[in-house]
Amino acid sequence: MRYTQLRSFHNVANAGGFNAAAEAFNISQPTLTAQIGALEGEFGVELFVKRGRRRELSDTGRQLLAITTRLFAEEAEALAFLTETRELRTGRLSIGAVGPFHVTEMLAAFNQAYPGIELAVKIGNSTEVLDDLISYRCDVAVLAYIDEDDRLLTIPYRRHPVAVFVRRDHRLAGRRSVRLTELDGEPVIARERGSTTRRAFESALAKTGTKPRLVMEIGSREAIREAVIRGLGISYVSEAEFVPDDTLRLIPIEGAEVYTYAHVVLLRQRQTSRIIRAFLEVVHRTRGLSTLTCGGMPEASNTGAQDQ
Repeated sequence: MRYTQLRSFHNVANAGGFNAAAEAFNISQPTLTAQIGALEGEFGVELFVKRGRRRELSDTGRQLLAITTRLFAEEAEALAFLTETRELRTGRLSIGAVGPFHVTEMLAAFNQAYPGIELAVKIGNSTEVLDDLISYRCDVAVLAYIDEDDRLLTIPYRRHPVAVFVRRDHRLAGRRSVRLTELDGEPVIARERGSTTRRAFESALAKTGTKPRLVMEIGSREAIREAVIRGLGISYVSEAEFVPDDTLRLIPIEGAEVYTYAHVVLLRQRQTSRIIRAFLEVVHRTRGLSTLTCGGMPEASNTGAQDQ
């Protein structure tokens, strides 16, 4: 059985005869007759019976027509789906991220550009997000720190300075800025080990020889805020992620470059995916990058960098 044989049968049955089908679908009548004859001969069935000068569907033909009607309707649906997906009127994009701040901005811009695309977001730590990306459980990742990996394409997105925050009655609360050396011996509440914000902050401290007193490690930004509010110590955060509060003061760091970064990461072999490329184009517009590589991809690298 061939697809063309089923199609010929379906066309003749719906058109009401061989002549009508030949005219409607611009196919010669002998071709239609040969296709249907081959189908009947292969399975030993009679699909049409003669009624005078007319040929009508047999009982077998009527049952087969019900099947081909479903078959070609689903074919048409599949074609419509693929066409819409190609034109990004429908589809699904899965994104993994280490935090909600940057990815929310990206998602809002992408949803505005392609409202028919379903978006799925999973927040996790760097290891989980990267594992999901490599295992094809997500299409794109928004990560902070990336080690060199030839499998990955890494696109810089944004960077933000890290600042210190203290309770409003702290001795530094009235300052416009603070030098890292002034934090020597200061009780500090730190992010968990592996945090890229902590990595950036401690790297800058090490360059100045400054040694604050670590009093607590907490793996939650919200819990760290509460600890600072309760006077247990001071802490640090990316300025972009600081939530203003009357009980807290954010103080920029003076005399040192301490930054967190955000990168969009994808598998290099998936960079030709239409939906992924569309996402990267939106990211490019959102970030305001001025340089594109050939083919319209934002400038990318494999190089590791610090981030949030």
